[in-house]
Amino acid sequence: MGTNNLLMHRDTCFMDKAIALANASSRSGRNGPFGAVVVKGDRLLGEGVNHVVQRRDPTAHAEVMAIRAACRTLRSHSLDGCTLYSSCEPCPMCLAAAYWARIERIVFACTRRDAAEAGFDDDAIYRELPLPWPRRQMKFRQIRRRAGLKTLEIWKNNPAKRPY
Repeated sequence: MGTNNLLMHRDTCFMDKAIALANASSRSGRNGPFGAVVVKGDRLLGEGVNHVVQRRDPTAHAEVMAIRAACRTLRSHSLDGCTLYSSCEPCPMCLAAAYWARIERIVFACTRRDAAEAGFDDDAIYRELPLPWPRRQMKFRQIRRRAGLKTLEIWKNNPAKRPY
């Protein structure tokens, strides 16, 4: 089997796992219809399903739960070289979490538009992000910038800082 065939086989196997998690979550009715796994090579490092309602936590999306589990497994905040498999295109929060975790690759099944058709806000949030503050639905107000800049300057000049 060639390298591309091996990668396709691996992608299919891990996507099947993410979809199976999503299906079980959907059937339970307690959690949202999303599943995700984080993998490095052939090793599954973490998995997750949506726990937003159950945990009363709007950040408890499947991808975030899988990233948290993988970070615990590796005892690191960095998932460099890992792949995130998700039953759906990650929402903006989950996409940002993947970037912060240094995920190398994302493989997904459904699109954000598919999620919108099922009643989820992902696509609406994606459409809001490029808008300037005054045109967004959420209200923004910037104050005390100089005080905030001082904090960033303290961080920048601290030789004991641990960059991430």
